[in-house]
This record gives sequence, structure tokens and C-alpha cells, in this order.
Amino acid sequence: MSAPVRILTVADSDSYVKWGAALLERAPAEWEKSLLVLATPVLPSAEQLSAALVGVGSDLGQPAIVDLSALAVRVARMQPDVVMLSVRGPLVKVAIRAIIGAATRRPVIVTGLPGISVPASRRAIAYRAQADLFVLHSHREVREFAELAEVMGIEQRFGLATLPFLPRRDPSRGQDGDVIFAAQAKVPWEKSDRIALLSWLAESARRHPYRRVVVKVRAARGERQTHVERHDYADLIDELDRPAPHNLVIAGGAMADHLAGAAALVTISSTAAIEAIALDMPVLIVDDFGVNKRLINTVFEDSGLFGNSGDVVEGRFKRAEPGWLEDNYFHAVEHDDWTSELEELLVLREAGQLVLKKQKQGAFGGVLRRAWDRKRALGRFDRSLTGMIALAIGMPARLALMPVQRMRRRLTRTRIDSVEFTSVRSTRTGVPASRP
Repeated sequence: MSAPVRILTVADSDSYVKWGAALLERAPAEWEKSLLVLATPVLPSAEQLSAALVGVGSDLGQPAIVDLSALAVRVARMQPDVVMLSVRGPLVKVAIRAIIGAATRRPVIVTGLPGISVPASRRAIAYRAQADLFVLHSHREVREFAELAEVMGIEQRFGLATLPFLPRRDPSRGQDGDVIFAAQAKVPWEKSDRIALLSWLAESARRHPYRRVVVKVRAARGERQTHVERHDYADLIDELDRPAPHNLVIAGGAMADHLAGAAALVTISSTAAIEAIALDMPVLIVDDFGVNKRLINTVFEDSGLFGNSGDVVEGRFKRAEPGWLEDNYFHAVEHDDWTSELEELLVLREAGQLVLKKQKQGAFGGVLRRAWDRKRALGRFDRSLTGMIALAIGMPARLALMPVQRMRRRLTRTRIDSVEFTSVRSTRTGVPASRP
């Protein structure tokens, strides 16, 4: 009888812990599963870690928090067959180097993104180029990322997985309950926009005094999250023109707990909208600030979920169009192929045919470049002398190269935009998009 597959998941921020732990649980039941949290500048607090692990089975236990050196030691001792890197993009290649250096026989390396990933991102692909499998969560995501990777000249294998933390519909759930606003660190970005949004939620709370309007935040003051948040809603509530009503509440905790007692969800573009749809809950995607890539809300075009500030105030929520659902996160579960892709890669590994791909972008500079990557990804958790030296040398050099890099990005962006246009045209007209 062959030994079970050993799979190790490494996570960093709260959103990546949530995604990585949930996806790990959906790996084949007979596999041996382990979870670690890597110490980085976005290390979640104890409260954030507990919230991220809500709904995850007790078999995984409380994950250990380790630095990069300790991760290498764990890999050397455990010799995993698969390593799932549930970490931010810049950390992926740093972790891969540590894993490859510690493993007697290199494991299959899996990575992915923890929520809505449309539009496809050039950086997301470049950072994860050495991974053997890139996990995404909708037919549309796989299609758009594959097209973009081809334009970039990066060979990548993509796997489809239903969003692993989607809740199951509860037919007994009532229609009364809180209205949840799923806040995001980067969206909207401007302080004035965030105050306007908070004022609409406050007015909705005044007009519906029988229900709570909950601003569900990702982090309390002083806690870290995947993206930096410049303007915290807890601070902004005191800057409203009128005192906030008693039933406007700012709260943290697990999104699953809030949705369990909710009647509707409001957001700009949070993945929580997908969780709410899974619960057959009405949703409102606020479009007063626009619909564009910066707001991460183009995925909701044609969904029927967009509304404006008036809808927020009056409590007019929407239901997703059935035709949108199949292509966006609600495909049939039998379409999921990420585990079968993994098993094919394990066969290649056994045959000695799993070759580590070269890092095409961001590889120039040798030892100093690797030290620079490590220092930037780990911050104060990298205490190496080479990291200090690389930072001292690299920052002035980076500033000098920025004009050249901007020009290269513009040229690449022109090619990518042509792919995105043909993809959108194909989706809306049914005419197959031609390859550039």
C-alpha cells in the first residue's frame, strides 16, 4: 500500500489563511494535511486568525507561526509531496526558493488567489510563474488568466476550484436580520468617498430603525491585513455630518458569522458578495464610484446586482442573473479539476519529470536580487545582513529604473488590453474571440 500524499499549506495574511485552510480541507480526504502561518508584516492577530479559521475542521489544529528559516526546517523534516503557497504574490518566489533548498525531492507547488480575481492581473501571474498549478475559482477567471499568461509568454497550468469557503444554503434562514456592508481596505480609496458611503449606510439605518446596519471590517485598529487601509471606518464615523444612529454598528469577526444572521449584503466588490449569493441572500453592489478595474468590480457586469446610493438608503437589494452565475463562481461542482490536475503533477513528480520553471521576470541580479526579494516580502522578519545591504542598494537603483519600467508596462498593457477587449466581446456577443 503506497503512503498517503503529504500536503503542506503555508499562509500569511488573514484572507490567505482563510482561503488556504478552506482549500486544504477540500483536498482528498486520505491525504495528510498540515497548515503553517508564515511570519510577515501582515501576520494576523490572534482574533483575525480565529476568524479566518471559522468553519475549518478541527483536524488541522491551531497552525504554528514560523519564520522563513523555520519553514525550511519543517519542509526538510516533513518532505511534503505538495506545498500549497497561500501567500501574497511577492512572497511566492521567496517561499519557493526556501522550499526547493530544503526538500530532498522537490514537491509539487500549488498557489492561487483568495477571492475575486477578475480582471486577470499581470503581476499575479508573474509572481506565481514558478508554481506548478495556479488555482482559480470560475470559468471566467481561468479563461482570462490563461489568455493573459499566453500574451506574457508564461507557460502556466490552471486549475478550477469552487471557492472553498462558500457557505451552504440554509432554507430555514429567515428574511429578517442585519444588513451587512462588507468593507475593503482599498475600495473605495479616497477618504471623501468612504465618508459618503458611511453616510448612506447611516441614513439607511435611520430609515430602518428596526434592523442593524453592520459595517463589517477586516481589521481592528492596529491589526494588519492583506492590503493597507488608509482610512478606517471606525475613525470616519465621527466625521459624519450627523451623529450616527444607534443601529449603525462597526464590527470585526468572521464574515460567515455575520452572514448567518443577515438579511442582505452591500459592498463595492468584496468576495463576501459571492458568499451571500451562495446563501440565496440579496446583494447590492454600489456603483456610485464607477465600474472599473481599480474598483475590482468589473466581474459584476451583467450580474444584475449593481445599484446606487439611493438603493443603499432605501434598502433595495438585488438578485443575481442566472446566466451570470454559471460563468462566475457558481459552476457545477463536477467542473472542478484542481485535484485531478494535482494528481497528474504528482505522477510527473514520481517519474522525475517535474522541472522547476525559470523565473522570467524579476530574476536579474543574482544573490543580491534574491536578498532584495526576501527583505521586501518579509520586512522586519528578515534580519539577514544581505537583506539590509540589498535594501540599501536596491532602493536608489529601483527609483532610477522606474521610468524604463513604466514604459515597458505601457507597451505590455497595450497588448493585454487587446486580449481583454476580445474576451469581453466574446462574452457579450457569443462570437469567439480571436487570439492576438
